[in-house]
Amino acid sequence: MLKIFKKRRNIFVQRIHEQTTITLEGMEILLAYMNAPDNALAEKLTAKEKEADEARRILIDELNRTFITPFDREDIFALSRAIDDVLDYADTTLTEIAIFKVKPSAYMAQICTLLRDATFELLKAVECLQEHPNVAVEHANRAKKLENKIEAVYREALAEMFKDTDDIKGVIKAMKMREVYRHLSNAADRGDEAANLISDIVVKTT
Repeated sequence: MLKIFKKRRNIFVQRIHEQTTITLEGMEILLAYMNAPDNALAEKLTAKEKEADEARRILIDELNRTFITPFDREDIFALSRAIDDVLDYADTTLTEIAIFKVKPSAYMAQICTLLRDATFELLKAVECLQEHPNVAVEHANRAKKLENKIEAVYREALAEMFKDTDDIKGVIKAMKMREVYRHLSNAADRGDEAANLISDIVVKTT
């Protein structure tokens, strides 16, 4: 019975790990785009988002077919959803950039660097979740601190952006860029949610 439990436990940790790995790869692509915009990179990110969706579908299917789970099944579902949302918002960020014809700014690149780093910390947290839960919490806390930095850069970017709104063109440009920043901020919020869920899982299982 113990062997069966361990096997099932590994399945869900593995699935979350796969999903987070794909998300990190997506964040690397997003950062590369911000530094050197390229339609091929945008298409690559969309492909990653679809790949992550498939990984989540498989996790949910296994979750629905498994009676005993190592963690609360609602927490597993919510963690997978939060991680999925991070990549969803990364993808929609590039969609907004294309629609509004926005040129990526240095602030956007800075935010994406922090998002990449926060996603890396989430991946490390998932890796440690099974065998080293306290270390997982440490990584989750690092991800949260990076999210706080993102919000600081986000506010600074908005303040700087609205300095150039003396005419209607400046206002329109600012509103377009604000939509892009909003998607990046939402991605950070979902990363923060994922970090909180990891900490909650540890509290419930230790």
